[in-house]
Amino acid sequence: MQKNSIKTFSITSLFLILISNHCQGQYAVTDASVHFKETFEDFVQKDKNLRKWDAPSVADLDQDGYPDLLLNDHGLGISVCWNNQGHFAKSIDIIMGDLHGVAVGDIDFDGKLEVIMSRGGGSGSNARNSKMFRVNKKREFIPLEDFDIPLEMMRGRTVKFFDGDNDGDLDLINFAFPTKEKKGKSENYVYENDGNGQLILKSTLPPSIADGQKTLLTDINSDNIIDLILYGHETIKVFQGLGDLTFKEVTGKVLPNSISDVTSVVEMDYDNDGDFDLYLTRGKDFEIGETFYNKQTKNWAFYTKRGNFKFEDLQTGDVLQMRNFQSQWPYNDAYYIGETGYLYDFPGETHSGKNIRLVNSNALGFPDKLNEKGGIHVGYVGNDRWRIAGNTWSPTTGVVHGVLDYPEYNHPKGLPDIFLENKNGKFVDSTEKAKLILEEHTVAASVADFDNNGFQDLLVIRRGNMVFQNEPIVYLNQGNSQFQQEMVSGISTSDWGSMGMAVEVLDYDLDGKVDIVIGNERGKWHLFKNLSKEANTNSFISIEVGKSSSGQATALGAMVNIKSCTGEQTQHIGSTGASYSQSFNKLVHFGLGECNKPIKVTVTWSNGEAITRTINNTQQKITIGKN
Repeated sequence: MQKNSIKTFSITSLFLILISNHCQGQYAVTDASVHFKETFEDFVQKDKNLRKWDAPSVADLDQDGYPDLLLNDHGLGISVCWNNQGHFAKSIDIIMGDLHGVAVGDIDFDGKLEVIMSRGGGSGSNARNSKMFRVNKKREFIPLEDFDIPLEMMRGRTVKFFDGDNDGDLDLINFAFPTKEKKGKSENYVYENDGNGQLILKSTLPPSIADGQKTLLTDINSDNIIDLILYGHETIKVFQGLGDLTFKEVTGKVLPNSISDVTSVVEMDYDNDGDFDLYLTRGKDFEIGETFYNKQTKNWAFYTKRGNFKFEDLQTGDVLQMRNFQSQWPYNDAYYIGETGYLYDFPGETHSGKNIRLVNSNALGFPDKLNEKGGIHVGYVGNDRWRIAGNTWSPTTGVVHGVLDYPEYNHPKGLPDIFLENKNGKFVDSTEKAKLILEEHTVAASVADFDNNGFQDLLVIRRGNMVFQNEPIVYLNQGNSQFQQEMVSGISTSDWGSMGMAVEVLDYDLDGKVDIVIGNERGKWHLFKNLSKEANTNSFISIEVGKSSSGQATALGAMVNIKSCTGEQTQHIGSTGASYSQSFNKLVHFGLGECNKPIKVTVTWSNGEAITRTINNTQQKITIGKN
């Protein structure tokens, strides 16, 4: 696809929307339409299919008023996309290597933002501590030295800044994938900011197992103290903040039942009552040896890991064309051809997805014994058929074009997502009540008022099927504690051989409509621009939050509440559905519907300072707090 080409989509449905008649609460039925386009003019997309780690981190790093993007291509490195007044520049590499969680904040009140990046530990063989940079207005990333007492060495996973003791400065959670060397000792560290920009180990949470470090920072009981929800292994756990950077587990007291197989958690105030409800996506990974076939396109794909595999022979004729073949080190270039098993010579780098074209005369036969070192074997076995088998440890995937037919795989049934409504600090299952019934393998969610009607909507990312377009699900909030599901959202990606993974929302061009960034595992990053007619018609307000009046509390973690014709709306600065990372978008966006009455805005910083202003909603952007 050419750089300047645009894919345009629309989703139209009939749903109830709150129409305010001078804020008197009248309802009417109207046609509503939400339109998006994938734009290549405002976002320079990399031509490579790459592994991902988490959602983008959004922050105005150079403080020019426009939010920038930090993108994590797992195992390759982290890059920045500078926002040039609504147009993202080509991404620039910041640091290369195995990076995981990313967080942004001003930890020393110098007016410049710090970025912390959690580094992987080579499956336990290369434990390291997190890397930090300071970003200035010249768009320079300046590496920082370790703290006086360095952060713990680990197989890094989750990093998130937060004010856990309500003194206004930013503390840190720094969670690791557990290593055998620790013999069960917790590696879920909580660091306290000493007020001078030093982070000092304060406490630990109970040890997690496997991928149990995925974390949502939220406030479940509206006491202005951050609570933690941990998930990613078996059942989720809820920890209540005690205000001194220590936590107690309250899972059984606040959840209606035990919940497992959670892939992401996002907070939202769906009914405009001022507290945070939770949407949980759920699903399972692909099975070892799972295959996918599209009869219309004749594309076939596979997913395997952890040992030997052998697929049914593929009928493709004299030529086999494999696209987006990916397997991590040490098997990323272990591709053996024909009976002799000679090593395929890749012409370039082997980290990203690789395209391979084999002619049968150069790939005759198949070995009786596969290479003991592991890898993937491909050979022509006659009668227009090819054989693929091998042995790998890390996930290995690929797509073959032109497969005439293939046996159907019995794919496991999806799991139901769960919506938890907050009732005075305890959660009840309101999935059915809110009409959020969905049984698929979903991997991520994000929250925004896409049509500016005054109620937050949901965007849910499917895991997908590798040889079909991946279409997220849009739930439009009707304003009556129910959602309307758009089965075909119109926002779609076709990175063949990839799977859904990451999503983030932002108003990147400051036009008052919330846009979408999607990242596919083993695929590409995509930017979708919101062209919704309703978002243009309805009013909105964008609030940029600075420091508190005293200058002793940063905007990260502040609660922004507005009262308008549609009731209360509350957003928590820095909160997203990212599992390991964190954004710091100081610009919060609220839809207002057709309300034309004055709006009451209250910003409450983490240390308890607050400012309340009454504004005319025709003033579409305001700033509250100090720069």
